[in-house]
This record gives sequence, structure tokens and C-alpha cells, in this order.
Amino acid sequence: MRNTRALTLSFEVPGPPPVRTEALSIFAAGHRQATRVRTLLEAACGAAQHTGWTALTEPVGLEVVLRCPPGRRTSDAATLLGGIGAVLQDKKRAADIGLAHLGVLADVALYVDDRQIQQISYREEPAEELSYLVRVSTLATPA
Repeated sequence: MRNTRALTLSFEVPGPPPVRTEALSIFAAGHRQATRVRTLLEAACGAAQHTGWTALTEPVGLEVVLRCPPGRRTSDAATLLGGIGAVLQDKKRAADIGLAHLGVLADVALYVDDRQIQQISYREEPAEELSYLVRVSTLATPA
């Protein structure tokens, strides 16, 4: 039987990405990154539903292309990648802080754990409006 599972998922997200800069979980209700987290989850959810994507359990690659006006970068690459990586993982481990405020978005996961990320690509491109592209790919060889 042929494996028809998608190997790569790409989607665009308007606005700035969530950043991970403090010990407080970015999933906490009322966190200052809440709007960014929700926007990323909505974009990921739409792309996953459109393709039938299910959370990967094998090693993954993460590519992020930040598009921003010159001089308007919101944070350094490491905190951007950390925020995006955390948001796209399974949030069951963060359930102890309460995720009810996320509604169905709490179930959006492109991979189980951000520790699965074994390859990262990040670049910036000039643009009129702030946005970013996210691409998650399996690094496992197809069966």
C-alpha cells in the first residue's frame, strides 16, 4: 500500500511571529504573545485541515521566512524560531496551565515535540507588510 501522507506543509501567516523570551508559557491566558499565538495556530490549522496533515512523530525540518519592512524586525531569529517551534508542537504538556481559552486551536499540532526539529532554515526578505512563511517537513525517508 502506498503512503499518501503529505511530507511537507507550508503556509503564510500575517503579522509578527510569536517569540519565546521568558519562563512564562506563551500559552497562558492573557500572555502578551496571545494574539500572535492564535494567529499562527489559525494559519496552521487551516493548512493542516486542507491537506489532511497529522502531527509528525519523526524528525522534522522547520523553515521560516520572515518578511518585514527594513528595520522593523520584531526580535532576534532565535526567539522567533523558539516561539514558532513551541506553538506548533502538541500542547498536551502545557495543559496544566489551562488551554481552554484557545478552544479547538489547543489541538493544533504539526509535530509532537519541538525536540523533533533537527533541521532549521531561517531567512529574512524585505516586504511592505510584516508576515512570515512556515514550512514543516518530515526528515524521515518515505517507506
